[in-house]
This record gives sequence, structure tokens and C-alpha cells, in this order.
Amino acid sequence: MGKFILITGASGGIGSAIAKKLAKNGYSLYLHYHRNTVGIKQLMSELNELEGEYIPIQADLSSPSGYKKIASSVFSLDAIIHNSGNSHSGMLIDLDEQSAEELVRIHVTSPLLLTKELLPKLHSKKGGNIIVISSIWGQTGSAFEVAYSAVKGAQISFVKALSKELARTGIRVNGIAPGAIDTRMLDSLTEAEMDELANEIPIGRLGNPEEVANSVAFFLSDQATYITGQILGVNGGWYT
Repeated sequence: MGKFILITGASGGIGSAIAKKLAKNGYSLYLHYHRNTVGIKQLMSELNELEGEYIPIQADLSSPSGYKKIASSVFSLDAIIHNSGNSHSGMLIDLDEQSAEELVRIHVTSPLLLTKELLPKLHSKKGGNIIVISSIWGQTGSAFEVAYSAVKGAQISFVKALSKELARTGIRVNGIAPGAIDTRMLDSLTEAEMDELANEIPIGRLGNPEEVANSVAFFLSDQATYITGQILGVNGGWYT
């Protein structure tokens, strides 16, 4: 039997790039999505040309029961890629309680509880990987994105703590902190703002989703067997 990986948020720009990269590397995939049915159908269409098994799972991770729906749909499992998320910008003083609760549930509570539910499946394989897609703002923080920075920072602490707890089991836990990646998350920026942003980055351009996907593939590979508890910045030198 081939190896199975769960990717949450698989219908977005980074999630779909991760899915395509891992499918080409021979993995079968559980592909979680929430509302983006167009994105998941397009992804499934592209993946069906390959040899693996690709299983879509619809669930709302902002709901208290969303993670349970995913967990009940997963059987054989070798790795979890926590990629699902949403951004939030604005002054902290303007943050409403519902938005705050949704951010915490999507980025912290649901990944934590989903991992708890699925750990026995990784333990049964006597190894595996958990990879969290965090953010540069979880490392350094961003004004006008205080709540988002807070939950992304929590994800980084989750990686560091869980990696120590699971190290002797053979399960490795790592994180990736992308910087400015050219996805729909930046659609609100004008062309001039995009150029200004690129000029702030030492390497002189935005990243692309495939570069994040390559980092995921590295952590899953035999080249990373002695790496756990680490956060890899994929940010063009924007934060070091």
C-alpha cells in the first residue's frame, strides 16, 4: 500500500501546489477543503492524471465539529500537512469576538484536536510526519495583523512542543513560515503595492506556492530524517 497524506486547505494556492508536488512524488492524498468547490474540482481534475488515490473531504474547521468530520474520513495515514487558514487584517481595537474565535479555532484549536485524533494512526506506522504551514508573521509579528500573528505564533509553539513529545516515536514535527507568496491572499493589493512589497524583500520578488511545496517535500523526504522541531522560513530573506 502506498503512503497517504492529509492536506488541510488543499484547494488554495499553497495547498494545491503541495498536493500536486506530493502526488507527483507518489503519495496518495486526503484533500480537505471548505467552500472552494471550484478549486478542489480543478485540483482533482489535474491529479486524476496521476497514479495515486485522491480523496476530497469537505469540512469547516471554524466549526467545533469540523475536525471530527476530517478525522472520521481518514484511514491509513503517514503524514499530516496543516495548511488550512484565513488571513485577518485591521486594528486590534476593531477586532470582533466572532472573528477572533474563528481565527483561533481554524489555526490553533482544530489543528491541535485533529492531530490528537489522528496520532494513533501515525503511531501504528511507527513513524510519520506532521508539518504546519505557519507564517512569517508568526515569527516576527505584524502591525494591523495582531490576531493573525498571534495564532500563527501559536502554531510555531505547537510545532516546537509536539516535536519534543513525539521525537522518540519516530514522528517528526516541523513547520514552514512563508513570507509574501503570490497567491489570492494578496489579491487586495494594487500592482503598485505589489511592486513596493517585492522591493522590500532582499531577494527582490514574491515567492511562489511551488517553493513552499518543495519545502514540504523536503521535510517528508529521507534527507530530513534528523530534523524535527524546526521552522523553515521561505521568505526570500525578508525575515532572518
